[in-house]
Amino acid sequence: MRRETQNVLLILLGGALVKIAVNGDYLRYVKPAQQPWIIAGGVVMLVLGAVAILRDLVTARAAAKAAALESEAAGPQSHESHGHGHVDDGHGHAHPARSAWLLVVPVLAVFLVAPPALGADSVTRTTARVPQSAATTSAAAFPPLPAGKVVELAMNEVVTRAGWDSNGTMNGRTIGMSGFVVHEGSTTLLARLVISCCAADAAPVTVHLKGGAADRFPSDTWLKVTGQVVPGTANENNSYTPDFVPATVERIAAPKDPYEY
Repeated sequence: MRRETQNVLLILLGGALVKIAVNGDYLRYVKPAQQPWIIAGGVVMLVLGAVAILRDLVTARAAAKAAALESEAAGPQSHESHGHGHVDDGHGHAHPARSAWLLVVPVLAVFLVAPPALGADSVTRTTARVPQSAATTSAAAFPPLPAGKVVELAMNEVVTRAGWDSNGTMNGRTIGMSGFVVHEGSTTLLARLVISCCAADAAPVTVHLKGGAADRFPSDTWLKVTGQVVPGTANENNSYTPDFVPATVERIAAPKDPYEY
C-alpha cells in the first residue's frame, strides 16, 4: 500500500471515530463508558495522518529543490544528454496500488452513513437468555420495588426478577418498560439487547406480550408499555421469557442508546 493511501485512510478513519463519538452514534456499537477511548483513538489517528502528510510534503519539496540545484550546477550539457528520454512504448504500466484505494470505501461508509443498531433480526437469530448478571444466581430474594402506581424498570431487571425473585416483588404491581417489537410466528415479543462491552456480545432479553394490543406493530417498532408480569411464566424452557399483560401500549421513537447493560 502506498504511503498516500495509508495517510488518507488514517485521516478518514480518525475523522469517522471522532464523528460518531461526538454525535452519539458510537452507542450503536459500544457502551457509553467507551466514548473517551473512541475520541482518543480518533484524535491519535488524525494527528498521525496529518504529521505523515506534512512530512511527505516537506520531503518532496526538499527533493525537488535539490534536483533543481543539481540541474543548474550541471549546465546545458546535462540537458542535452537527457534529450534521449524514455519513449513510451504504448504499453500501459500496472498500478496494483490502485486496488488499495478500495479500502477507503468501508471507511467512507462509516464516516457518511452509520449502520443502525441491532434489532429484531438479531433476536430471532439468537436464543433469548437471562441477563449475565443472573445467569449463575439461584432463586433469591430481591429488594422490594419502590412505591408508585407504575414502576419503571429496565427489561433486564424485569426478566431477572421474573425468573429468580422468590419473594414475587412484581406480583400485582404495574410495571413500565420500553423495547422493540419482535414477531416470532404468532407470538409478539418486546425485546431489548443487553451488552457487556460492545454490540458483538449483545444478548437479547424478551417478554411475551399477551392480549394482541401490540400485534399490529411491525418488527423493530419501539414501544413503551405498562402492565403486569404473569407470575411463574419465566423458566428455562422458554428461555426466561415471562408473559406480560399490557394495560397501555404507546409507540415511541428509538432511544439514542438502544442497549441495556
